[in-house]
Amino acid sequence: MPYVEVPGEKVPIRMWADPASVEASAMRQLHNVAGLPWIKGLAVMPDVHYGKGATVGSVIAMKDAVCPAAVGVDIGCGMSAVKTSLTANDLPGDLSPLRSKIERAIPVGAGMHRDPVDPDRLYGFPVEGYAGLWERFDHLADEVKFRRERAAKQIGTLGTGNHFIEVCLDVSGSVWLMLHSGSRNIGNELADHHINVARSLDHNQGLVDRDLAVFLAATPEMEAYRNDLFWAQEYAKYNRAVMMSLFKEVLRREFRKAKVSFDREISCHHNYVAQERYDGMDLLVTRKGAIRAGSGDYGIIPGSMGTGSYIVKGLGNEKSFHSASHGAGRKMSRTAAKKRFSARDLADQTKGVECRKDSGVVDEIPGAYKSIEQVIDQQTDLVQVVAKLKQVICIKG
Repeated sequence: MPYVEVPGEKVPIRMWADPASVEASAMRQLHNVAGLPWIKGLAVMPDVHYGKGATVGSVIAMKDAVCPAAVGVDIGCGMSAVKTSLTANDLPGDLSPLRSKIERAIPVGAGMHRDPVDPDRLYGFPVEGYAGLWERFDHLADEVKFRRERAAKQIGTLGTGNHFIEVCLDVSGSVWLMLHSGSRNIGNELADHHINVARSLDHNQGLVDRDLAVFLAATPEMEAYRNDLFWAQEYAKYNRAVMMSLFKEVLRREFRKAKVSFDREISCHHNYVAQERYDGMDLLVTRKGAIRAGSGDYGIIPGSMGTGSYIVKGLGNEKSFHSASHGAGRKMSRTAAKKRFSARDLADQTKGVECRKDSGVVDEIPGAYKSIEQVIDQQTDLVQVVAKLKQVICIKG
């Protein structure tokens, strides 16, 4: 569908969604963003919905400013996926033992590894640059320096909420591995620290929404945030890379006779900041619940735990700041989902998927999310579908 322009105070709000279908609270957030003094553009993805700090499914382009709450507290959260040489015929009829082996290899929920994972022992892990991540730890905000040991043990772990690990099949029957996670506790604490600093700055006191407090270029606060932000984004990237290496190793051991091989990994952030150039200006582009979809960029757009996901290739649409949606997007809050659905509903909606079916993950039920097919149909000018996947195992924290 073509985008719709909704008038905004400083910039128009370009929407790849029907404005009438977006909840009033999210529209208020978008109008508040469109009125910021530093705003140069705002694009809204089909999976848009109300979010803490700023709207999920929004792409915010600002000149010489960045809003830490618009990035969110899970800095660098994103997706990774890889196609394997296995096919559906290689998988056993009972997938629960395989699910258990994956869960033993990769801590989920609030868990962590007993000792930090040794990257030299990981299968296919991009070791280059990993040591530099830890060399820069001492340059982070003082408030998190005591977290070094915990951060080291949490790298290669899933976390909670909508994070997941999946075994999927594409339409030809090929097996894919997919996972979704971010910067874990260290990213959360860095984000909270900087959000609070931004709210205290004089230039933010008159904002309609204090959640939209920004850091300004050429200030010590901005430099400190950029340092910690880019570190956390890198941590999130390595967190997914460690998990994927552990995930691959489980498959290699489980299917030794098949001699499993793996294609090149696809990986993308969907809560992050990048410096990009549009209309002759160097801008700081914040994607909160959105992926980069530059021409030829591969991306991952997942649905809910029972509906499947898409591998896509970006079309480089400048109107969206080279962006696309990050998933199906919620159509109801977690609280509302828990009130409306039961564990039995969850079991019904995840038939055929080896996954948790208990009350602890009812808020992740497919019925709480928008239709992934509709979300994909609304952005045909942003991405081209490369593969459609359907999960057969889904692991939640």
